[in-house]
Amino acid sequence: MVSGALSSDWAPAYAAVPRSAVLPDLIWPFDMAAGTSVPVSKAEDPDTWQQYADADVPIVTQWDDGANPGTEPGHVPTSSASMPSVVFRMLQDLDLHPGHKVLEIGAATLWNSLLMAHRAGPGNVTAMEVDEALAAAARTTAGRFGDAVQVVHGDGLQGHPAGAPYDRIMATCGLRAIPFTWVEQCRPGGLIVAPWGTNYSHVDAVARLVVAPDGNSASGRFTGPVEFMKLRAQRLQVGAHSDYVTGSVADGDETSTTITEEQFVGHQFGPQRFAIGLRVPQCFHVVAAKEDGARPVWFYSLTDRSWACAMFRDGDTARVWQHGPRRLWDDAAHTYHWWVRQGHPDQTRFGLTVTPDGERVWLDDPANSWAL
Repeated sequence: MVSGALSSDWAPAYAAVPRSAVLPDLIWPFDMAAGTSVPVSKAEDPDTWQQYADADVPIVTQWDDGANPGTEPGHVPTSSASMPSVVFRMLQDLDLHPGHKVLEIGAATLWNSLLMAHRAGPGNVTAMEVDEALAAAARTTAGRFGDAVQVVHGDGLQGHPAGAPYDRIMATCGLRAIPFTWVEQCRPGGLIVAPWGTNYSHVDAVARLVVAPDGNSASGRFTGPVEFMKLRAQRLQVGAHSDYVTGSVADGDETSTTITEEQFVGHQFGPQRFAIGLRVPQCFHVVAAKEDGARPVWFYSLTDRSWACAMFRDGDTARVWQHGPRRLWDDAAHTYHWWVRQGHPDQTRFGLTVTPDGERVWLDDPANSWAL
């Protein structure tokens, strides 16, 4: 069910708290064959509901911040029960031991917190949830499990100083910046585990940070790619395409590139996308659908209205158009070639350091870092 991610030490927690024990009656699991989320009602189809509850697929439990409570999927999924394989890989990263005090950012269904409470012990886990309705539901769930988890309704960016210091802090939502508040609330030597990424794409990587002995920083490597719903205060706001390209693509300065679609685009969790996001800041890119052998990749600046488009076409040299003061394709192509020269590093060769002054990322060695 969890594709080998369920280690023997976490098996008792899963047996005590299966995912099905915390899911609502109406769920929207991701159907891998259909490529979309589908509504499944426990009352109407209990067998299918149970199959999805036990399957290694993500399950949406809320759309549009609760504004769409109907049976059909809404516009944006805003809360979910993550894939069990992802949950247990992150729990392994957390290195949790009995007696540890834990703060989780993003309670959602409370499954992750209850799993941690089974390991750390009742009363040692605090879960923060910004959504009032979800927090209320999580408290009800906690009550069914003997109030093993304290649920706090509040902004996770601020942490929960009343329970500090913590031995472990885990976020189960995607971050675009880790607040230093969390470092301050985690003891020296403690761990912060959080999905982290850039605005270049929706994909994250799990950052596993160790708080320094003096408490003035936290640093560590990424352990692998994931994708999480973003922390609400850090959701990306991008203007419409027409706000950037007011005429036609021909308004841009045209060049070409010998980089191929396969080399540059890769797959959804490709390390080249992660690397480009680290070195081309404040840029969002969209890989459009492929039609008639052509695939456009668009780049949008988040600091001005600069844009670029690389049109990859099967069997031909890609054409490129750029417009505005930022040469976004030039920056992306330069970073791609840098990534190749470094030996095609995956996410695990990169790391992150968080200080009171902000964040720095690095490849292989924290001493060779650059600011975002």
